[in-house]
Amino acid sequence: MSLPLLQLSHVSMAYHTLQGETPVLDDFSLSLHPNEFVALLGPSGCGKSTVLSLAAGLLRPDKGHILCRGNPVTAPIAHLGYMLQKDHLFPWLTVRENAALGLSVRGKPTQSQMNRIDSLLAACGLADYTNRYPSQLSGGMRQRAALIRTLAVEPDLLLLDEPFSALDAQTRLKLADEVKSRIAEQKCATLLVTHDIGEAISMADRILVLSRRPAKLLHEHLISIPGTPMQRRHDPDFTPLFDTIWKEVENYVL
Repeated sequence: MSLPLLQLSHVSMAYHTLQGETPVLDDFSLSLHPNEFVALLGPSGCGKSTVLSLAAGLLRPDKGHILCRGNPVTAPIAHLGYMLQKDHLFPWLTVRENAALGLSVRGKPTQSQMNRIDSLLAACGLADYTNRYPSQLSGGMRQRAALIRTLAVEPDLLLLDEPFSALDAQTRLKLADEVKSRIAEQKCATLLVTHDIGEAISMADRILVLSRRPAKLLHEHLISIPGTPMQRRHDPDFTPLFDTIWKEVENYVL
């Protein structure tokens, strides 16, 4: 197997406030290889989003070390895509302008880059909405636009922090297929934080189940179910695996 694109080794971290110290991670390790999709599951507040912030270089650990592409992470890293729960589209920009925003802050996008954005907009069903504004879109369409903005910078590392949590169930299922398809085309290494066990099984190559805060790795599952997210949900192996992970998570929530 290739060397990890991202590696967190024996990382511990606490948040410090006037009220005291709150441990978040305890001796936590994670490796993410090129083109691999890993999902993090665990109780609310256990530190999953903190892992993403550490991976992005937005936070520094108290102990342990973080490597990206073999180099220590000491500042926000390059070639990174970070998609959050909220789409954070700018209301005064059109869909196409929002999609190109990540490229625009680095300089004027080339014609080739804009052609690629138009191709992604078409692939995500937004070709007829390029000149619309975010307020004129549904929640699922806004998330698609946010995904295109994230992928437009051609990241080799993609961080997803519960990007579908605000959507209805049907839209989540459709968008999961869309996201997985685009990620596969772009060959990103992807780290997904989610509370949804079904979502994790349907999208990931590996699932890491974390404990309550301060988070430790409790269980790891390799997912061998083939197909798209929707196809995986109909596979006979889906339900037994769901039940197994449900029991693991439930033991650390109740």
